[in-house]
Amino acid sequence: MPVLLRIDSSAGGADSRSRRITDELAGAWLARGEEFSVVARDLNASPPPHLGDTAQHWPERLRGGAVLDAGTAALQGELIAELLAADAVVIGAPMYNYTFPSTLKAWLDFVHVPGVTAPFDEPTQPLAGRPAVIVSARGATDDDGAFEHVFAPLRLALGDGLGMDVHVVSTSRTLADAVPDLDAALAAEELARALDRVRELGASLPAT
Repeated sequence: MPVLLRIDSSAGGADSRSRRITDELAGAWLARGEEFSVVARDLNASPPPHLGDTAQHWPERLRGGAVLDAGTAALQGELIAELLAADAVVIGAPMYNYTFPSTLKAWLDFVHVPGVTAPFDEPTQPLAGRPAVIVSARGATDDDGAFEHVFAPLRLALGDGLGMDVHVVSTSRTLADAVPDLDAALAAEELARALDRVRELGASLPAT
């Protein structure tokens, strides 16, 4: 049964553009057949704790005797297993204050583990080649030269670190209704293009 893992981190609720786009991709995935399913994790509704112990970065064999709290270890095991079980992943990563939400960084700190999901002492990369779609929305414009600290670190962690096949989809000008200079018509065009793109991806991402 092909499984899509849908990760949302927006705090925007029903008004969230990134959630609308991840929802569209999930719908296109499900439309491929009854055997296709979606597992959803909402990092805003149920935020994972932020990194509190460096032992979390390592498998037990590389912790040098350090002991990870049992609850943290259990959650890490759950999140990694959920990721490994997915055939594809879509991640909603809106831009807040020039980067993605800290809840998404907390999730990354749980699942990016050298020696388990990323290479370190062994060439371990169990997610190599699996598709990951990063969806982002920002309030202002997405022009060349704009500050961008969303896609770059996620490409590094998911692509270089975990070996995943990363796709990016973005929309901007989400504040156009409040800031007329951002042009609501252009905002609508960008959103429409993003929705078209994720419909294509949802209908075509490899499903093993």
